[in-house]
Amino acid sequence: MVDGCVTTTGDCAEAAGGPMIRRPRQAGGSLEENMSEDAIPGATSGANGKAASLRAHLTEEEHKLLSRLRHRKPARIPPSDLAKPALGDRLADAVASVVGSWRFIIVQSVLLTIWILANLFAWWSAWDPYPFILLNLVLSFQAAFTAPVLMMSQNRQSDIDRMNAQHDYEVNTKAELEIELLHQKIDLLREQEIAMLLKMLTRFERRMEERMDQPEREPG
Repeated sequence: MVDGCVTTTGDCAEAAGGPMIRRPRQAGGSLEENMSEDAIPGATSGANGKAASLRAHLTEEEHKLLSRLRHRKPARIPPSDLAKPALGDRLADAVASVVGSWRFIIVQSVLLTIWILANLFAWWSAWDPYPFILLNLVLSFQAAFTAPVLMMSQNRQSDIDRMNAQHDYEVNTKAELEIELLHQKIDLLREQEIAMLLKMLTRFERRMEERMDQPEREPG
């Protein structure tokens, strides 16, 4: 109410220092019609468009993918249980663990030093005199056999990393699809509740109109 004018039931010519025209509500109009008349044009459609764009929806392919992931249960099956390493793989891992340690480097350095010193100072019974051809041959054999074993272990570790990445991807994909499906169910429940509330309001409004239309009883 501004300056004696009720803006919701009649027209106001000049209010708050400027022209203001409000169309009166219809007495017999429904609640939805009155709310739509008072709403700003375009605001309701924009809000509905934003709500529809934010609404979760799963496609048929996503439903199939979710069914497959539910059947496989990736979160309950760790990737280490999917494939057991063979004997060669375990041997390659053991060799790579030994060769790639400081213990191996220290032991090999000590043995090489003893080999060189023994052949330098015990010249009367040296089994590998300078320039240590036998030592070079032993080290060449060691490098020739160690390098492929290390590559085998590295390839196996790459397979394990790839398997872990695939497992993490499946778990994350399943969680994302489950959350989207849950949002979809919540949206459907909310729409049903809103429709039910609108029906209840419509019935209440009809009853109120029927009571208002009935003639008042005169006191006897």
